[in-house]
Amino acid sequence: MAVDDLSLAIVQAATPYGGHRVLVLAAEIALAQQFGVSRREVEEAALLAGVVPLRYLRNIGTIGLEGQLALLRAAVAVVGLGGLGGYVVEGLARVGVGRLIVVDGDRFEEHNLNRQLLSLEAVLGRPKAEVAKERVLLVNGAVSVEAHFCRLDEENGPAILGDAAVVVDALDNLPDRLRLQTLAARLGKPLVHGAIAGFLGQVTTIFPGAPGLAALYGENPALERGMEELLGTPPATPMLVAALEVQETVKLITGKGRPLSNALLLLDTESGEAHRLQLL
Repeated sequence: MAVDDLSLAIVQAATPYGGHRVLVLAAEIALAQQFGVSRREVEEAALLAGVVPLRYLRNIGTIGLEGQLALLRAAVAVVGLGGLGGYVVEGLARVGVGRLIVVDGDRFEEHNLNRQLLSLEAVLGRPKAEVAKERVLLVNGAVSVEAHFCRLDEENGPAILGDAAVVVDALDNLPDRLRLQTLAARLGKPLVHGAIAGFLGQVTTIFPGAPGLAALYGENPALERGMEELLGTPPATPMLVAALEVQETVKLITGKGRPLSNALLLLDTESGEAHRLQLL
């Protein structure tokens, strides 16, 4: 493939829309087939040529062409694909993260149906990682997905997370969360954490070397699970917290905004209050 030829073809196929030159989906697919390249390569070439893939147009006012290009070139790992993880994967695919690494060793069960985006009656019993990959490809065919139907641990973690720019914690128990934080720190990767319980949610971003979750729970928490065991997990709470995890991930990759480093955003949707707590 001649890069200049592809760029010229993109510019010729671009149309004016909303003050930008945009590339519509049908043209993107046709160009990928014509030049024998992936759709992500077409989108990257378009952004470099100052042409916006129409699907990302509503992102540009916030993150700019450079931010969209950074997302497209990035890999993000989402560990846990339940109430939080399904919405996180959906948001990252829609915003245009070019590569997703999705990890979960569980299968969908009937009690997941109340809150998990990826959980449908038709997929009960199937691996969550497999369903997540299928969903992403339906949402955004330019995103590549690496699905791992396993429990992440110290042995397989370095190979699975190796290419990720950001790791997202969407797990459901404290020991696994602490192990993931330790692993991410060892690999030099920022970790975006989210947790939910009833009307309550929390989000923070943990950079390597920061105490992070240990500042909240200690190094060896007495309980495996938190307040969600008592309060349950109604559907709106994971939607909200997952959206904030997506925003933290976008900020880290694009350099736009200020991540919640050494700070915990605590949300109480029952009272309608949000508090930013310093962890150090």
